[in-house]
Amino acid sequence: MSSFRYAILGAGRQGACAAWGLAKYGDAESVTLADVDESIAAAAAKRVNGLLNREVVRPGRLDASDPVTTRTLLKGHHAALSCVPYFLNEEVARAAVDARVHFCDLGGNTEVVENELALHPEASKRGLSLIPDCGLAPGLGNTLAALAVEQFDQEISVHVRCGGLPVNPKPPLSYMLVFSIHGLINEYTGEAEYLRGGKIVRVPTISEFEPIEMGPPLGTLQCAVTSGGTSTAPKSFLGRVRDYDYKTIRYPGHWDRVKTLLDLGFLDNAPVTIGPNSVRPRDLTAACLIPRLTFRGDKDLVILRVWADGRKAGVARRVQYDVLDYGDDITGFTAMERTTAFPAALVAHMMAAGETMRGAIPLETAVPARPHVERLKTWGIAIRESQA
Repeated sequence: MSSFRYAILGAGRQGACAAWGLAKYGDAESVTLADVDESIAAAAAKRVNGLLNREVVRPGRLDASDPVTTRTLLKGHHAALSCVPYFLNEEVARAAVDARVHFCDLGGNTEVVENELALHPEASKRGLSLIPDCGLAPGLGNTLAALAVEQFDQEISVHVRCGGLPVNPKPPLSYMLVFSIHGLINEYTGEAEYLRGGKIVRVPTISEFEPIEMGPPLGTLQCAVTSGGTSTAPKSFLGRVRDYDYKTIRYPGHWDRVKTLLDLGFLDNAPVTIGPNSVRPRDLTAACLIPRLTFRGDKDLVILRVWADGRKAGVARRVQYDVLDYGDDITGFTAMERTTAFPAALVAHMMAAGETMRGAIPLETAVPARPHVERLKTWGIAIRESQA
């Protein structure tokens, strides 16, 4: 069995979980887990090594905004996974190409992803896979969509719905922080890119509310447009798929309150002047929300539903994929950590093993969908497939 050396940049929630996944299932000889705060990396490495009962994860210190030290740390690894904030991914990807290391990340911002994909000529020349947006959504949602598209040859419409929620919602937002607040605000602002009628369209966030029925105990939840969830898929499927959209799932009442914050400018990016100081409204909002949406010890759940309608050899039908994860009490990894980190870590494994396309290529094109989905099940992510 092959052994691979992995680097994970960012030792927070998803970084620690990805390190465990690669050490457990990724044929890992070693995993370097680096963070700007080395004490966080050390604590995460100790936790993962303790769970595995072997010393495979080693901590490191890394300032991901410094391309020189990033390149130095990455050298000698087979594949790297970025779990740092999305706005650092472009520079980290460049460093990975310079270091001749396969690279993937958790993504979340389509503009940053497009800049990463512009590295295709250099990545291809060096025989590297560079695959952004490999987490949950964008990420696993796009892979399941690609798998669904494979089932049809005409009139294909794909719909992705995803949400990370508290098991026991609390007012006022019926939400708890399950990943970076800055990533969350990024998703709540701007526009989403969809396919409608075979054409790419842009739709404002926090709009087009719709119910989704999940059955007991969750009942009827509510979806709304958020940005980034489709990522590169509309362009990848242009000419083959008629409709492609993504919405985020929340408990009823959440979207009305968030829409108020959005309309009043609390999520704006442009700085405002307050006395002698200049501050971005979204930074102030983030600082206020973090302590009010952090409920230590509370459990989370993740819902992902992807369905597609179309025709195969003239016969109309539907395929649907459902993921409902409540986390793992044995390892302590939450539902959001598992469903975000494991799909990305598996891509890192497939890159190292030579199973992905070379170059800087979108996830839904670069990674073979069926093998990824089937192997992810062996990592403990239950994916239910149904057809009609």
